[in-house]
Amino acid sequence: MTAQSLDAVDLEILSALQEDGRMTNVDLAARVGLTAPPCLRRVRSLEQAGVIRGYHARLDPAALGYGITVFAMVSLKSQAEHELRAFEEHVAGLPEVRECHMLNGEIDFILKIVAPDLQSFQHFLTSELTTAPNVASVKTSLTIRTSKDSPGVPIAGAAPSFDRGG
Repeated sequence: MTAQSLDAVDLEILSALQEDGRMTNVDLAARVGLTAPPCLRRVRSLEQAGVIRGYHARLDPAALGYGITVFAMVSLKSQAEHELRAFEEHVAGLPEVRECHMLNGEIDFILKIVAPDLQSFQHFLTSELTTAPNVASVKTSLTIRTSKDSPGVPIAGAAPSFDRGG
């Protein structure tokens, strides 16, 4: 299933579920103008196609004792595929690392890391991250404030529109 194969109803379903993943099928069906059985079939089809990858509760990190969020820019000594995969496997086992993205350019990976406090983060940095095999350098930036945190993707049509000209 591709973005081009999604119709307007599919996009409405995705938008509604992205907004509220706990919505009942009956409420979802009413919102998108379907009866419950065909709505459920569409949702299941979107799940099976991998368009819907899961449903999650959004938690407040501070309420759970994670007072700081840090972004770490990691450069590796080697960018051989097996070295990249080894690093990815290493960080996959670190629960403090909430996101890991491989980049092109000067930095190989950017990580989003949560920690209770600076001392805990410093310990994590020196015992888990900088000591990982093949790590050449790590540069970190502590977040001061988060002004936007929108999960998912914008859903306005079947294909993204980047034309902002005028």
